Amino acid sequence: MAMSPRRRRTLAVTGSASGIGAAVAERFTRSGTTVIGVDLAGSDVVADLASAEGRRTAVFEVARRCEGRLDGLVVAAGIGPQVRPAGSIVRVNYFGALAVLDGLLGSLGSGEAPAAVVLASNSAGITPPDAALLGLLSEGDEEGAAARADELDGATVYGMSKLGLSRAVRRRSRPWGDAGVRLNAVAPGPVDTPLLRGTLADPRLGPAVELLPIPLRRRAAPEEIASAVAFLLDPANAYVHGAVLFVDGGTDAELRPDAL
Repeated sequence: MAMSPRRRRTLAVTGSASGIGAAVAERFTRSGTTVIGVDLAGSDVVADLASAEGRRTAVFEVARRCEGRLDGLVVAAGIGPQVRPAGSIVRVNYFGALAVLDGLLGSLGSGEAPAAVVLASNSAGITPPDAALLGLLSEGDEEGAAARADELDGATVYGMSKLGLSRAVRRRSRPWGDAGVRLNAVAPGPVDTPLLRGTLADPRLGPAVELLPIPLRRRAAPEEIASAVAFLLDPANAYVHGAVLFVDGGTDAELRPDAL
């Protein structure tokens, strides 16, 4: 009896048009994976994750294109601390990310050795926390969180959006495990992307980024973060779940050596 051909794995990537998302999409396309890109423009699915409508479009179109069977998801779309109003940072980085993540859980549950990876940031651990904003994020109060964010500086909002996202990943370890879908996060440091270049161009934020200590004494290339994402998506690493992997050249270890 002839064997049926092996199905190609399907991966969805938000923020696929540039930066880390583009590096992830390119890496997996080269390996023969079917990649469904999501971004504001220049992608398979055009959607704005800052809005409820855009999030619904992203989830619907990805599910339609993969026919309800998704093997991997990378949530890489995000905006930097220099963006104004600051409320838009939490809309995209936190609420937009989680809407896509949770919206595609059903499709992932029908996939083969399914896994999802969220792009967090090492800023989550080194930014002084704002308890009010974190509370609003945890409660799912988007309008309240956006209003609070508009009262804060962009660096704080960015850090809190990524800290809230990292916590959301860890809090999903049980329900996602029950669904048979692994979920992890990558926390990069400074990476040579358009997002970082926009931050460096800011007269106040740029010097602060330059002062960050990096034990490896260089910034990362997007492809290096894509490699970490690939590790977490690989079915060979099927016992890695609920983890936040720092890929930051040692910055978090230097600044918070006793955090564990």
